[in-house]
Amino acid sequence: MFRKNKDRNDRRRILMYRILKGFTRFINRYSVRQFLIGAVIIAAAVIFTFEGFELIYKSSVITRQTALIQNEAVLISAEYSNYESLAEAERNSMNSRLSSYSALNQIRIRVVDMNYVVCMDTYAIDTGKTILNSRVFDIFRSHKNSSGYDKKTGNIEAAVPVYNSTGDFIAVLIADLDYTEIDGLFHDVNGQNNNIKLVIITVSFVALIVGIYFMNRPLKRVIEIVANVSAGHTDERIPIKGYTEIREIADDFNNIMDRANETDQSRAEFVSNVSHELKTPITSIKVLAESLNTQDDVPIEVYQEFMQDIVSEIDRESKIIEDLLTLVRMDKSASSLNISSVNMNDLMELTLKRLKPIAQKKNIELLFESFRPVVAQIDEVKMTQVISNLVENSIKYNVDEGWVHVSLNADYQYFYVRVEDSGIGIPEESINKIFERFYRVDKARSRETGGTGLGLAIVKNIVLMHHGTIKVHSEENIGTTFTMRIPLNYVDNQQ
Repeated sequence: MFRKNKDRNDRRRILMYRILKGFTRFINRYSVRQFLIGAVIIAAAVIFTFEGFELIYKSSVITRQTALIQNEAVLISAEYSNYESLAEAERNSMNSRLSSYSALNQIRIRVVDMNYVVCMDTYAIDTGKTILNSRVFDIFRSHKNSSGYDKKTGNIEAAVPVYNSTGDFIAVLIADLDYTEIDGLFHDVNGQNNNIKLVIITVSFVALIVGIYFMNRPLKRVIEIVANVSAGHTDERIPIKGYTEIREIADDFNNIMDRANETDQSRAEFVSNVSHELKTPITSIKVLAESLNTQDDVPIEVYQEFMQDIVSEIDRESKIIEDLLTLVRMDKSASSLNISSVNMNDLMELTLKRLKPIAQKKNIELLFESFRPVVAQIDEVKMTQVISNLVENSIKYNVDEGWVHVSLNADYQYFYVRVEDSGIGIPEESINKIFERFYRVDKARSRETGGTGLGLAIVKNIVLMHHGTIKVHSEENIGTTFTMRIPLNYVDNQQ
């Protein structure tokens, strides 16, 4: 029995959890939140608008009725100016005329004498009673008209001074309009307004739902395409149309996917190229070694030539592996720089001295120009690799009897290295891609010169590690210029 109750409670908790989870997911939907926010705004706008108009209209009616009652009170009080006293007016049927007027216009009229006693009340309620009314006290004191709306009683009241035929102040006349009936009319109107509010809010809610549906259709399409891409359909793209925000999202997403596809293609091409590059030297070494083994009494000259070719292929293989390992090390988060103060003038001269024999083989003029002494905080080994790669590329992809000019300059914050050549140049469509690690401008020429497409990727990574920038300007068959800017003082952002 206990186990059955426990199982029942567990099922109940699981059911409640699923219901709560489903409700939470429903509330968190963008369209539901749009509807809730829109519904609150619409309901509040309709209610406050109607209430505001009702309040304004009611205030205007009260203002008009108050002015009307005050005018009536002034006209009635003027009737007493034909008599010397209240008693004479009563003897001339003044009270009867006031009663008839009151019954006809539904206005209560009271006359208060100088002793604050009500000597005449058309409703016969306060006759003979002493009145304690602040409005009456004010008129006895100032002899000025007074009127207003009493929210407690719902009456509009106007009090005016009464003067006799000789102009003496003899009494106060109070005219009251019972506003209950008009207020009741407002309640009836409010009931009708509530029905109108309900209709307007309902229609607005329906229009809101329809509007949200059509407004969110582009967003739903974006979500579907993103889901398809996540499922592996990487060729899908978001149509660039609809709202500005959707177009911006579509443009950015499509650019990301295009770059991702380009990277995938470059990676596949890189793997293919590297596989070929790694296999080619091994194949050449094998062929050369087999040739030596299958021949008897090989002349020493041929033997030395074959061994030199084998050494060259081994060097080529080593260079490819070295570049690959360099990129791997740079990709690791633990990669760090060995920073020290280095004389850039000496570093540049030493690096170019090592590259001069390569330039001389192609009769290329290698010129270095230094504008001032420069000492910078850099990783000497990595910066040497950057300069070597840039200058060596300028030599390799140059024309015979061309030139390579290297310059060093500095200001108070940065030092600048400029490598300019008279080489074959870079096509315009390739300039933005040359720093990608999987990209080579001319695959055939790269193989001829021993390039792997990794050198400039290594250069850019090292420059970025030094918080610097590198830019390139090139024209085909005219030449290429690389400009590098590196801070003189290295700042470790991870500290």
